[in-house]
Amino acid sequence: MPNPLSTDQLSAWRSFLTAHARVISRLEDELSREADLPLTWYEVLLLLREAPGGRLRMHQLAESRLLSRSAATRLIDRIEAAGLVERATSAADRRGTFVTLTDRGLATLRRCAPLHLRGIEEHFARHLSPEETDIIAATMTRIARRLSRPGEA
Repeated sequence: MPNPLSTDQLSAWRSFLTAHARVISRLEDELSREADLPLTWYEVLLLLREAPGGRLRMHQLAESRLLSRSAATRLIDRIEAAGLVERATSAADRRGTFVTLTDRGLATLRRCAPLHLRGIEEHFARHLSPEETDIIAATMTRIARRLSRPGEA
């Protein structure tokens, strides 16, 4: 079976995977070591802060984190036990559960954001020219949009 991908395309794919894995590993290590916060928790806190009304339904969190609903539930259980988020039942739809930031969660996010941004700068952004930054942003946005499900951002 012939491979429809060029050597350059396969090389780009492998480089993307390797760079992604290494950057994420560094960011995880730094947040864990310096702030005692898992990167997945930080990302959930950030998603909630950026969400309309500061809340998301459980299924939205699962989809945004590429998790199964049961894995998202376990993740939110741990973050909630730490006092960083809370669940609330929707007044309009009692079956729906929203997750929101607590004051402690917002404070944690604010405390950790400079550390996380420093890591992005050090392990990713400083290695890119402005032109490369524009190309990567446009390309990854285009890929994400083409692969999104109807109704996803």
